Amino acid sequence: MGRKLLWASLVLAPLVVLLRYVFHVGDTALFIAAAAALVPLAWLIGEATEHAGEHTGPGIGGFLNASFGNAPELIIALFAVNASLPDVVRGSLAGSVVSNILLVLGAALVFGGEHEGRRAERLDLVSLMVQLGLVAIAVLLFLVPSIPGWHGDPERHSLAALTIPVAIVLLLLYTATIVQNLRRHKQAHVADEEAIAGSWSLPRALVALSVATAATAVVSEILVHSLHSFAETAGLSEFFIAAVIVAIVGNAAEHGGAIVIAHRGKLRLATEIAVSSSAQVALFVTPAVALLSWVVTPALPLSFRPIELAAMGGSAVLVGFMLADGRGRRWEGFALVAIYAGVALAFLAAGDR
Repeated sequence: MGRKLLWASLVLAPLVVLLRYVFHVGDTALFIAAAAALVPLAWLIGEATEHAGEHTGPGIGGFLNASFGNAPELIIALFAVNASLPDVVRGSLAGSVVSNILLVLGAALVFGGEHEGRRAERLDLVSLMVQLGLVAIAVLLFLVPSIPGWHGDPERHSLAALTIPVAIVLLLLYTATIVQNLRRHKQAHVADEEAIAGSWSLPRALVALSVATAATAVVSEILVHSLHSFAETAGLSEFFIAAVIVAIVGNAAEHGGAIVIAHRGKLRLATEIAVSSSAQVALFVTPAVALLSWVVTPALPLSFRPIELAAMGGSAVLVGFMLADGRGRRWEGFALVAIYAGVALAFLAAGDR
C-alpha cells in the first residue's frame, strides 16, 4: 500500500508546475506544495539507486545517489546566485553539508544500526574516513576567503577572485580522490547474482535516476523561487530557511534514499549515501557554483560565516570519532539527530547576515 501511494504521489511534481505556471497560486502555497512533491521523488531516487547499487556495489551506489541527488542543489544555487542571493546560496550549501553528515547519517543509523536483536553490517571505514577528511579539508580551505569576509563587505570582488584558486584546488582534490575511491570499490565488489536477478536492469535504474533528478531540479527551483514569501509569512530568517528547510528538502533524495535503504538492512550503502553526498557538496558542488557564478553573475565569494564553518567542520570531526570502530549503532543515530537539532537552533538564533 505504501509503495502504491508513493508511486501515485509522483503526480505532485507536474501538479506543482501547473500551480506555478498555469494557475499562478501564491508563493507560500507553492513552497508547501513543492516540498511535498519532493518526497516521492526522493523515494524514487533512493529506489533506483538501490537497484543500481546491486550491480555496482555500495561505494559506487552511494556515489551515484550523491551525484543525482546533488544535481538539483547545483542548479538551485546558480538560480539563487543570478537572483543576487549570496547568503541564501552559502547557507543552503553549508546546511546541506551539515544535514547530510548529521541528519541523514543519523536517520540511517536509527533505522539500520546495531541494537538489541539486530546486528548491522560493518561499515566501509576507509571510504567514510576519507570523505569525512575531505569535508574537514574543504572547511580549512574555505577559511581563505571567509576570514577577510568577516571584516568589510563579504561580497566584494577581491574575495570572489580569492575564491577561484580555492575552488580549483577543491575540484582537483575531489576528482583525484573519487577516481581512486571508485577504482577501489570496483575491485572489491563481487556481484551478488541472486540480488541482481531481482533488481531493475542497470539502464532502467539509471533512466529512472535521470528522470527523477530532472523533475527534482524543476520542483526545487520553484521551491527556491517561493522562499522569500514563505520566510516572511513564517516569520523566519532567509538564512534559516536556506540552511535548514531548503537544505533538508533539497536533499530529500539522500534523506529518503538513505532511510529506506538502511531500513532494508543495507546500512553500508546508506552511510555511503550520506557521507558521499556531504563530501560532494563541499568539494564539488560548492566550488563548481563559485566558478560558474562568474558566468551567470554576480561572482560568488565563498565567504562563509563562522557559524557555518564551525557547523561543517565540527560535524565531520564528530562523526569521524563516532564511527571510528567501523560500526553504526542506533543510539549513535539518535545522538546525531539530536545534535543536528541543536545546530538548527543555532542557525535560527544566528539570523540573517
